[in-house]
Amino acid sequence: MADKPIVYHIPVCPFSQRLEIVLALKGLSEAVEFRVVDITRPRDPELLRKTRGTTALPVLETEDGRIIKESLVILGYIEDRFAEPPVARRDPYERAVERMLIAREGPFTMAGYLFVMNQDEAERPAHRDKLLALYRDIDGFLVEHNPDGTWLFDDFGLAEAVFTPMFMRFWFLDYYEDFDLPDEPAYHRVRRWREACLAHPAAQQVSREEIVKLYYDYALGAGNGALLPGRSRSSFVFEPHWRERPWPPRDKYATRAGDEALGLVA
Repeated sequence: MADKPIVYHIPVCPFSQRLEIVLALKGLSEAVEFRVVDITRPRDPELLRKTRGTTALPVLETEDGRIIKESLVILGYIEDRFAEPPVARRDPYERAVERMLIAREGPFTMAGYLFVMNQDEAERPAHRDKLLALYRDIDGFLVEHNPDGTWLFDDFGLAEAVFTPMFMRFWFLDYYEDFDLPDEPAYHRVRRWREACLAHPAAQQVSREEIVKLYYDYALGAGNGALLPGRSRSSFVFEPHWRERPWPPRDKYATRAGDEALGLVA
């Protein structure tokens, strides 16, 4: 038996970062062991046995070998298992409000990833409009429940832990799609929330440079370590380290950099 829960994860994965943020908020970063999985290589058969063949990460293994999947479910387990200090709201109504906001994360995340993976330049406006509509919806929700505040409630909580990793991943939209929120009243509340989330001390596990470099292949339509035509290495490889690589070309529609140009050849 292990002496603590084990999380199998990808270091730059937003769904794993949620767990790291919640543990940091609780002051319990050492309460869970994180084991890195290299998605550019075939999965370890032993890990596949544990997950019954599924490859989605993160996955939590309890001390006695039981498996928990899906990041929001794992977050709930961590919140129940390590109850103090609480990150989720305790008041039933506030917990319901928190869940209503968290329910918006799925479509929000999907819109952002479809945007960055889009390869048809003519479709850029449609993707931009879709994501902006979702931002306006979140803005309206925050205005309804805490118009003058920074967070959903009085502090960085579970909803913030869920959304912050996605705000960080969307740095790839800033870089590859020149996306930003318009300076208009419809986005002022959500912009305030987003910027506070990005700056929170418990959420500094990754950097803009790391995300932009590692997610280059996503910008060309290839996710989860898949190889693009003419390439022999994924942008998600561990070596050379991302800090040692040049910044990728920003214009993903006109330029497709190879392994050498991306600094992927040692």
